Amino acid sequence: MSLSIMIQGTASDVGKSVLVAGLCRIFTQDGHRCAPFKAQNMALNSGITLTGDEMGRAQIFQAEAAGIAPDVRMNPVLLKPTSDRKSQVIVMGKVLRDMDAVTYHEFKLQLQNQIHDVYQSLASEYEIVVLEGAGSPAEINLRDRDIVNMGMAELIDAPVILVADIDRGGVFASIYGTLMLLSEQERARVKGVIINKFRGDVALLEPGIKQIEALTNVPVIGVMPYLNIDLEDEDGVALQPGNPKHRQLRGNKEAELDIAVIQLPHISNFTDFNALAAQPDVQLRYVARPELLGDPDLIIVPGSKNTLGDLCFLNDIGLSQEIIALHQAGVPVIGICGGFQILGSRLIDGVESGIDEMAGLGLIDCTTTFARQKVTTQVNGFIHPNVHGLFSACQTAEVSGYEIHMGETERGEDVRPFTVINTRNQQTVFFEDGAVNPDGTAAGTYIHGIFDSAEFTRTLLNEIRHQKGLAPLAVTAFDYQAYKSKQFDLLADAMRENIDIEQIYQIMKQQEENRSAV
Repeated sequence: MSLSIMIQGTASDVGKSVLVAGLCRIFTQDGHRCAPFKAQNMALNSGITLTGDEMGRAQIFQAEAAGIAPDVRMNPVLLKPTSDRKSQVIVMGKVLRDMDAVTYHEFKLQLQNQIHDVYQSLASEYEIVVLEGAGSPAEINLRDRDIVNMGMAELIDAPVILVADIDRGGVFASIYGTLMLLSEQERARVKGVIINKFRGDVALLEPGIKQIEALTNVPVIGVMPYLNIDLEDEDGVALQPGNPKHRQLRGNKEAELDIAVIQLPHISNFTDFNALAAQPDVQLRYVARPELLGDPDLIIVPGSKNTLGDLCFLNDIGLSQEIIALHQAGVPVIGICGGFQILGSRLIDGVESGIDEMAGLGLIDCTTTFARQKVTTQVNGFIHPNVHGLFSACQTAEVSGYEIHMGETERGEDVRPFTVINTRNQQTVFFEDGAVNPDGTAAGTYIHGIFDSAEFTRTLLNEIRHQKGLAPLAVTAFDYQAYKSKQFDLLADAMRENIDIEQIYQIMKQQEENRSAV
């Protein structure tokens, strides 16, 4: 039987996902085979496994921290909001159907046994499983059908560490309030508290720590500082202007290249652009209003979970017109997935939003027809050898990533493919993906994660540098995978320094001894 520890939080965005990744890294460094697990994840950032299954990016990120391949068993249920009231429900990597909140709340009881079996299957292959909760266990209105917080902890008898975010204020009230809203049995399961995102001298916290420990009888096992480490964010809350991470995502203002990503209301997979933001010469900005677009060197229209709805948004606030005007003035534009569809001439069918047909921005002559069948594949390929303009320097550069889309796009007569896909889910294929307009100033692709491909990204950026009269940087100057690995190591180091990791080992071992004694 594997050891387990569960990280729950006093609220969303308190740092649960990052701390789970850090524990996965620490346990792996210590020689243990470790895996992450989150029973239910609600996020628009998702990815695809080697077998073509869709799962949350947070668990993919945590698997990377553990040095293992992502496995859909690490996130058996994924909810992808399609509107304020409905979400697409994905079970074991495959779309089930759209549900509103009430319908899904009733449906969760049917998932409990499946989630238990999936967890046991995963746990049988690893020494330690680090579980993540969602939101807060104090959401008492949802407790009767909970499958992701205390309901999950009880299902597999896991000890819990509670994480609270001091940066948002009211940390001691949030700790006390959360614990007091739990049942006595649930409170007994909480073995420690971590105070996260602290700025300042920990000595100033000592009186509060002693008092909260006395009030709750739960020890504070660590105070994590606010970290300036470049790690993935789970979802779009990080892009909200009130979030401190929003400023970090805007990048280095002194950088030589200015890249603007259009911040769609239903933006998905904005992790596509982490590799760009990490480049030494790039300032990456998320732009939600036309007056903020400025005069960038490159505009990117990202993926969307509601493409037609987001296109309406761009039209209504004037961003569509501003993107078109900048493109006509010579600014190149790239669309990823839904963004590719938006750059086209026409979008047909009301599968996503009830709108029968809309005109796209018209930067690429192509037509997208939406379908209910979702494409979910991991892909490898290369930039098409016949692309023109800005992208001609990238010809035949290798690319890889994944596809998640529900539309088929047909190119016009004068439009060239952007990439050639030669493997899908490890099967050899030949498929011409995406599109580039005749003068090579606008391109689109269905490949998420394409900017993780070092040669393509550096070559593209160097071509933009050339057009600005700047000297190129070496293609091998930046290895994004090595960069990510270094960030995981920095996270693990910080956690070892500020959290009692030995106490976490003892908590897991004691819980296993208690199970064995029953």
